[in-house]
Amino acid sequence: MFPKQVYIKRREALKQEFKSGLIFLPGNQDVAFNYSANIYTFRQDSTFLYFFGINHPNFYGIIDIDTGKDYIFGNDICIDDIIWMGRQPSVSEQAADVGVELTKPVDKLRKFLKQRKKKKQKIHFLPPYRGETKIEIEKLLKIPIAKIPNKSSVELIKAVVKLASVKDEYEIAEIERTVNVAEKMHTAAMRTVKPGMVEREISGKIEGIALSYGGPVSFPVICSVDGQILHNHNHNNIMKAGDLLVIDAGAESPMSYTSDITRTIPVSGKFTKRQKEIYEIVLKANLEAIKMTKPGITYKSVHLHIAKIIAEGLKDIGLMTGDIDEAVKAGAHALFFPHGLGHMMGLDVHDMEGLGENYVGYDNTLKRSSQFGLAFLRLGRELKQGFVITDEPGIYFIPELIDIWKKENKFSEFINYNKVETYKDFGGIRIEDDILVTENGCRVLGKPIPKTVDEIENIMKS
Repeated sequence: MFPKQVYIKRREALKQEFKSGLIFLPGNQDVAFNYSANIYTFRQDSTFLYFFGINHPNFYGIIDIDTGKDYIFGNDICIDDIIWMGRQPSVSEQAADVGVELTKPVDKLRKFLKQRKKKKQKIHFLPPYRGETKIEIEKLLKIPIAKIPNKSSVELIKAVVKLASVKDEYEIAEIERTVNVAEKMHTAAMRTVKPGMVEREISGKIEGIALSYGGPVSFPVICSVDGQILHNHNHNNIMKAGDLLVIDAGAESPMSYTSDITRTIPVSGKFTKRQKEIYEIVLKANLEAIKMTKPGITYKSVHLHIAKIIAEGLKDIGLMTGDIDEAVKAGAHALFFPHGLGHMMGLDVHDMEGLGENYVGYDNTLKRSSQFGLAFLRLGRELKQGFVITDEPGIYFIPELIDIWKKENKFSEFINYNKVETYKDFGGIRIEDDILVTENGCRVLGKPIPKTVDEIENIMKS
């Protein structure tokens, strides 16, 4: 937990975004795995954590803009709970740790909110993403579940995004700590991978490392020789010499901050000539994005520049042809690079995505594109000092997509389909770093993780 002044300052800043009303921030509850006493690992709601910092289930936060008072609603545990869980800090003790003086039991919450509604005080809440939270909101605010999304507060969404997008020194240190755990995960994988192993042997190993540092992983591990599948959670392939293994994995800290790193490595320990050609294009794109990233530039412009680098590289080896500026403008490069360059990071690996990607990654000056590929850019807006973002270009050969485009003769003036056919067994390559936007540029967070061809081959030899 951060010093209590951090949470007090955050709540005061949130109050300044409103003229009146009540902000209602429910925390998460335990969720049953297969019966009520066997639960998933608890994960607190990120917005509740940001403003109230308490990492236990069944808590609710209230920020009263009109009176300036903050409240925590929660229940102290009884002796039956203590028998199974041991002594837990009281509600008042936990509230004091985050600078909240007023606490009440949960059974007082409904009456509290009902009184505020009678006084015509507007109650702001965020769109819930869990069924349990929707049910609680329906009970407490008397809003039918089907109408809850439309009743959530856009004003609150925008205020949270505004405040939480810029990371303070405590958050940056916490994120960097998780990147350093990811470094241990990825280098362990590089030292372990060899032909004949099953992917799950690697995914299990790196997930275990995250857990040993207070984990869990920040999202389900992607570890696959079918790297052309962007979010592939199948880990059952037997790895063979000549395969490329894409590992996209990060750690979550005990305070729930996250990292997100991708490396692509040759199962045999050495890249083939063809693999190296594609890899060097992706690496150049990754490094150029780092050079470009700074406050005041839109990430959409960085993405489009990187798309041109990828297209130029593919043209050099005969997979694309024609005028590259026109090819990228038309979206022809998206056959090989069908996703966005990156996204925001923080308490969520796709930071605040539950509030709506368009609120987080775009603003009133920049709207999301509808073009294939570019439409998947999660972060397009102007960058500011203190943003933590990912830089993750990639090149993929997706047989199903190639077949569709070839049959439609789509962008045939820019794509050499005859040569592309010979790459349908290639898979994919992605390289991803986590970067902090600084005053005049950016900084790659954490201990350097091998990513040049020589660095990867050398560590795999070890």
